[in-house]
Amino acid sequence: MTINRRQFMQGATAASALATVPSVAMGADTIKFGSILDTSGIFEAYGKPMEKAHRLAIDEINAAGGLLGKKIEMIPYDTQSKMALYTQYARRMTRKDKVDVIHGGILSASREAIRPSLRKAKTLYFYNTTYEGGVCDRNVFCVGTTPAQQSAILVPEAIKRWGKKIYVLAADYNYGQITTNWIKHYAKEAGGEVIQADYFPLNVSDFGSTIAKIQKAKPDMICAVLVGLAHLSFYRQWAAAGMKKKIPIATTTMSSGNEHKILTPSEGDGIVVCQSFSPQADFPSNKAFLAAWKKKFGHTNDIHEIAASSYDGVRLWAEGVKKAGTLDRMKVIQALESGISYTGPTGKVTIDGKTHHVTHDMHLIEVKNQTLTIAKSYSQIPPSDTQRVCDLEKNPNDTKQYEIKI
Repeated sequence: MTINRRQFMQGATAASALATVPSVAMGADTIKFGSILDTSGIFEAYGKPMEKAHRLAIDEINAAGGLLGKKIEMIPYDTQSKMALYTQYARRMTRKDKVDVIHGGILSASREAIRPSLRKAKTLYFYNTTYEGGVCDRNVFCVGTTPAQQSAILVPEAIKRWGKKIYVLAADYNYGQITTNWIKHYAKEAGGEVIQADYFPLNVSDFGSTIAKIQKAKPDMICAVLVGLAHLSFYRQWAAAGMKKKIPIATTTMSSGNEHKILTPSEGDGIVVCQSFSPQADFPSNKAFLAAWKKKFGHTNDIHEIAASSYDGVRLWAEGVKKAGTLDRMKVIQALESGISYTGPTGKVTIDGKTHHVTHDMHLIEVKNQTLTIAKSYSQIPPSDTQRVCDLEKNPNDTKQYEIKI
């Protein structure tokens, strides 16, 4: 199904109206689930569907009887795409709301703003977004994909298709910078090279001078690690400059916020991504997820990869609670570390006990007429980048985010 920009934004606006409505009536005898996300501001296209995924998973669990004989109460906070509010709301959740678990954060900066305080407060934390890898903290479970699951597939496949010379455009913060280093690494392994890497603040929307630089450099492809609606302007300006048919684009991010639905087919068709989710994936657990989403929200236009992984994150946490038989944080952590799996919209996901990251099925995907068409699938790819540096079985008190040496 294709939608235009107005339909996409209308769906997002409708979703925001749900943000302040608890999933169940508040009460003392409930399990308190904290959701902290950017559901307004420049990252709302990511955050709104993620919050809806939390709500759907919780409502399904409650409808099936809840956990440990209790209903789950969702306590949502909208950080308005402001990092300072992450810190403020995380403290409120732990001190006033007394939540049992927190799921949330989109940018790596938001994760790092709250991760230390949640560990100190002994509040279990799930970060469900695609990111640069390297977090090693026993209090945190990272459900999103990492470069070893995404760039390790995307870069060699793009080199096979288009050639060896890569020009990288990346967001100017740790996700963009570290992911660029991984792209350089995987390009070299595949016999290619990154000839130039340019970094952009998240509010940059004018790429005219950059396009001129790329035309002069004459790469075989662009690899885009761009983030947010401002950076979406690059794809439009690239097509308007007549460059789309001359130099192809691979990206680690475009479609994570349903950007492929905002772009027209003439702007987006042919862009290649690698991710763990596509609405086109034809297996029962994905079909069930899509049907449940449509039944609850009226359409499936706004689902994206990190919404699907947010749903998986809630389900994995619930499986951990069931296995532990208690909400005791350390017992739930131990249960999750045992290698708990869940099969949902992204296929089978399994927690790696040593790193608290997740093994994923991955898909090489091409954008065609505003849809994510799977070209090739890869089964059960481990988080091998973070496995290089993190072993929480040997070092359970580790609390670092490592910048992995490659």
